[in-house]
Amino acid sequence: MLAQHYSRFRVSERLLLTGHSHQAWPDLSFEAQQRAWLDAAEFVDEKWDRAAEQAAHVQAGFRRLLGGADGDIALGQNTHELVTRLLSALPLRERPALVTTDGEFHTIRRQLDRLAEEGLTIVKVAARPADTLAERLAKAVEDRTACVLVSTVLYETAEIVPGLALVADACERHGAALLVDAYHHLNVVPFDVSALGLERAFVVGGGYKYCQLGEGNCFLRVPPGCTLRPVLTGWFSEFSARDRAAAADGRPEQSVEYGPRAARWAGATYDPVSHYRAAAVFAFHVEHGLTPDRLRDISRRQVGLLEAEFESLGIDSAIARVEPMPDERRAGFLALRCPRAADHCRQLRQRGVFTDSRGELLRFGPAPYLSDVQLRDAIRALGGILR
Repeated sequence: MLAQHYSRFRVSERLLLTGHSHQAWPDLSFEAQQRAWLDAAEFVDEKWDRAAEQAAHVQAGFRRLLGGADGDIALGQNTHELVTRLLSALPLRERPALVTTDGEFHTIRRQLDRLAEEGLTIVKVAARPADTLAERLAKAVEDRTACVLVSTVLYETAEIVPGLALVADACERHGAALLVDAYHHLNVVPFDVSALGLERAFVVGGGYKYCQLGEGNCFLRVPPGCTLRPVLTGWFSEFSARDRAAAADGRPEQSVEYGPRAARWAGATYDPVSHYRAAAVFAFHVEHGLTPDRLRDISRRQVGLLEAEFESLGIDSAIARVEPMPDERRAGFLALRCPRAADHCRQLRQRGVFTDSRGELLRFGPAPYLSDVQLRDAIRALGGILR
């Protein structure tokens, strides 16, 4: 039973159906956080050597989840930090257009809306139907496009977006960058950069959701050979510039220098506690065989059980219904479309069921440490409310 390893989150005592948003952390992550504090107390400002070791473990963990992808893994405290760093590196004067969808998470949506107010051209393609999204995005790319920004899984509904290699090919033809947001994909659906045809893509994601890493653990996968120079750059990038002349890439001596590879995308002073926790959790997943393939099998069975239990309630579809999509394209949670989703979410919480809502969508996210009995109890509570 996995639940015994998550006792501090009391996963056996509570109906935590927010696995798509904030999964419980294994108990050993508490000890890892304590170790970060003790290292700071023992080594003071020399703690950064040990922090760097933890960061390397985190980079390796994310690389595994990307199918062992080549390229660099830059770390950040959140995806906004990394996305804005990438945007700052793009040739927006010469290519003032960004292509995206109307189904992106707030990190991308809000920032692009603000850039539109400053005069950039933001082309928004309808995210639904998802099965034709890649084709429609590819057609929107042209020579003025600096970057396409799209999720591999739509965050509101958990629908997997197929065929993103089409977008990658279009970006390659027109000289545009491609950023894919894999946050709702990683560690619940296997992700392989090469198999998906995304070798030249930037990939952003993090550990707050299905990875169980908690806050402060996000990454940007940078394709091999990338020489972009982020305008938003922190002084940590200079730490690993071993050869200042080489780091300048042939530019005048007064040019701002960058460290090599992932260090090119570095920020500044951060709280390393999150990396201690993440490194311990990644090691826990390896020890217990919690691979993406195994977690996908568990997730599909759990989401399928939630769907079957809901359908057995016989609820009028005008009150609530399962968001339709092929089963193989449903990622890590079950989305129910109901006009009073926010009200039902509050009512469920009063009954001890933790869920969340987005507009008219009520989201039930299982996790591998939950039992079938708990999943049935959660849907039974929903049935009582809807009736």
